[in-house]
Amino acid sequence: MTIGYDGKLYILAFDHRGSFQKKFFGIEGVPGPDEAARIIDAKKVVFEGMLAALEAGADRSAAGILVDEQFGTEVALTATEMGILLSMPVEKSGQDEFDFEYGTEFTAHIASFDPTFAKVLVRYNPQADGAVNARQAARLRELADWLHATDRRFLFELLVPAEPHQLGPVGNDPGRYDREVRPGLMRVAIAELQESGVEADIWKIEGIDDPADCAMISEQCRIAGRDHVGCVVLGRGADHTAVDTWLRAARDVPGYRGFAIGRSIWWDPLKFFVDGAMPREEAATQIAKNFLRFIGVYEGG
Repeated sequence: MTIGYDGKLYILAFDHRGSFQKKFFGIEGVPGPDEAARIIDAKKVVFEGMLAALEAGADRSAAGILVDEQFGTEVALTATEMGILLSMPVEKSGQDEFDFEYGTEFTAHIASFDPTFAKVLVRYNPQADGAVNARQAARLRELADWLHATDRRFLFELLVPAEPHQLGPVGNDPGRYDREVRPGLMRVAIAELQESGVEADIWKIEGIDDPADCAMISEQCRIAGRDHVGCVVLGRGADHTAVDTWLRAARDVPGYRGFAIGRSIWWDPLKFFVDGAMPREEAATQIAKNFLRFIGVYEGG
């Protein structure tokens, strides 16, 4: 199959698992049946926000969801039945080193849902532990090769957390690291993964302030004939002002397709709902408004 994806993508991401149950519900370890039911219901509220956005005019060919199997099976199956673009995570939640959530059974789990995209979240700093990076790359190549051999697409969320020695030169300022250091490291990380045989269809990229840096990343993603490979902006749970900056920096750059944003869209209204401070329908409506607002920003508003 041809590697890449040419369509627009506006993905509402709520595949959070360990962090979701801890921060929203204070649940440590494996949730009991009643606890799991509450988590599952909260994810349904986010999905109801997507449905409200579609009813309000969101482009059905571009709007989609990213949801997990653990707490979102019903949502995923409903989305498929409704023809809504579906992405699902493959990685084990909360791990510094990428590994498969379902071990050697990952192929069966992907095939059972048949999402538009299988997604991974990977922490990969090219100046970090080389042995860890090599192990991750080997697993990711196995996944990429299987996905493309079975005509499936790969959504790769790349995080490049700072190493201690990378913070010193920028005064231990995480903001300066993000602006001055991380974009270059991201380009090198993508290049190393490509050289290791890891071929993504869409790279999910941490927010970048400078359009020139967005262009540098997109050019690396599409290098050497990878003309159809694209990028989307992720939200990092940041406030709307920061996310708006990243969307505006990326929106006119060739190769960028849209965004995959989660907490920045649903965190506040869902927290109000979970805490009993906002009715369910109002929470879903606010999620829809936030989602549509980001689409508007990306499309030039």
